Amino acid sequence: MEPVNGAFDVRLMRTLLLLVTECSVSRTAEILGQTQPTGSLALKRLRELIGDPILVRSGGALVPTERGLELRGTLQRLLADIDALLAPPPSFEPERTERRFRIAAANCLDAEFLPRIFARLAEEAPKASIDIATLPGHDDLMHHLADGSLDLVVGNWPRPPEQLRLAPLLSTPIKCVVAGGHRLAGTIGSLDMDRYLAERHLSPSADVMKQYSPIDGRLMELGLSRHIAASVPEYAIVPHMLAGADLVFTTGAPFAEQMAQRGDFAVIDAPAEFGRMDFYLLWHDCKHHSPAHIWFRHLVKASVSDLRSSRDMVPQMLRVAAE
Repeated sequence: MEPVNGAFDVRLMRTLLLLVTECSVSRTAEILGQTQPTGSLALKRLRELIGDPILVRSGGALVPTERGLELRGTLQRLLADIDALLAPPPSFEPERTERRFRIAAANCLDAEFLPRIFARLAEEAPKASIDIATLPGHDDLMHHLADGSLDLVVGNWPRPPEQLRLAPLLSTPIKCVVAGGHRLAGTIGSLDMDRYLAERHLSPSADVMKQYSPIDGRLMELGLSRHIAASVPEYAIVPHMLAGADLVFTTGAPFAEQMAQRGDFAVIDAPAEFGRMDFYLLWHDCKHHSPAHIWFRHLVKASVSDLRSSRDMVPQMLRVAAE
């Protein structure tokens, strides 16, 4: 069915289907709320577009031509598909879904945050599953969000990408962690920036990813830099690297305090110039209106509310995240 000048639209398709189904111009016009002359003009236009009479006289009635019969079956399928495509999405039922959600998260939240997501998912959507990925580079992250292979990102960069949707999750103080025997272990109050920069540092971000680090990105904004003596790919390695080493590790309060509870480490307030470490959700417009995605976003936000008991969380940010 070749359109002429792009004139064959869905409305005309519906008119054609009615004509070859009802085999009556007047009945078709009545169903469409039109006058019979309007119906006759539509039939004339369709004949010109298709190059076939579509309906022909047989005694006192109209019957479809062979081409008209072919079009009837094709149009029934096409319009049914269009109606299904444009119908309102079905309501999302978490308890029935078997969907696999995929989220990339700043790994400093792995131990504190992700188990809560797993627990809520198991309770509310027991047949669903979740994959946790490490944060990819900027270009890969944008690609995976745009093509739908990644649902959500939990980020903590100083400047999140403006082209993505964003919802705040939580904000924490920034802390420095050192081995119990480190010379800074007894520091009272915030560490002075000059003294901080004089130390050797352990970082979870490779040197090439500095601009995406909440620590080195902030230092870059201040026109400063620190000496990263070692970097690691996973936070789980940090306690092993830091124990007994002459290194300073800088992170958000939840992970810092968790380290101090489980090992011989001291937690110190980071230089005031760092401000706070903000965490937020990022997602692409392509999934913004998806009922399943809306539910999953709310689940992730609700998981943050479990952290309210921590004295280091900002109540206002938590209220936003719980909405």
